[in-house]
Amino acid sequence: MKNILIIGASSGIGLEIAKNLSQKGYQLTTASRHLSEELKSLNTQHFEWDVTQAIDNQIAIPDTLHGIVYAPGTINLKPFHRFTEEEFLHDYQVNVLGATKILQLCTRPLKKSKGASVVLFSTVAVKVGMGFHSSIAMAKGAIEGLTKSLAAEWANSKIRVNAIAPSLTDTKLAENLLSTDEKRENSAKRHPIGRIGTAQEIAQITTLLLSDEGSWITGQVLGVDGGMSTLKP
Repeated sequence: MKNILIIGASSGIGLEIAKNLSQKGYQLTTASRHLSEELKSLNTQHFEWDVTQAIDNQIAIPDTLHGIVYAPGTINLKPFHRFTEEEFLHDYQVNVLGATKILQLCTRPLKKSKGASVVLFSTVAVKVGMGFHSSIAMAKGAIEGLTKSLAAEWANSKIRVNAIAPSLTDTKLAENLLSTDEKRENSAKRHPIGRIGTAQEIAQITTLLLSDEGSWITGQVLGVDGGMSTLKP
């Protein structure tokens, strides 16, 4: 039985990943700021952790880890000149430094499995220039660099590292951007495939990357974005 650690599992994409993996029989350890009722129903080994804070042994890591999913994210969109230093730092803390903390803590358990997989999350806004996305694009750009560097560094230890770069996905994090029918329709039109993505779709790709079926994929940033990053509508 494979042990998977999911950070940010209480809602949205992280929760859908937990549900998907639970159905497939994975042994899950989860961490988030709060334990949601849906996550509680999965009977995972859960720990409360705010990723902007130190870990301080708050999370009991299994001796052997076959996978890590780091799903926390932020959406803070506005003109570049209006961002404060504190906002830039917050986006970096949540999206990047939280991931580095947990990956450093779990390096030994990952190596012990002799075939682990790490899945991080970027955004389509790194590849496609989008106005008002400067802070999140900067942070997620760092995630893409980390993905490729760690994939190279850990390849000899049989640890695969990949990132998924979604476009706008129908989750609670994005609810302000999808709060009206007009907003949803306009967002759908920006995607060549003509609709917004779902957390379930992202969870399925994540499951593939964690599975034996994805064992020859590493160092990749996978655009799961309805064609936005590569196609002109």
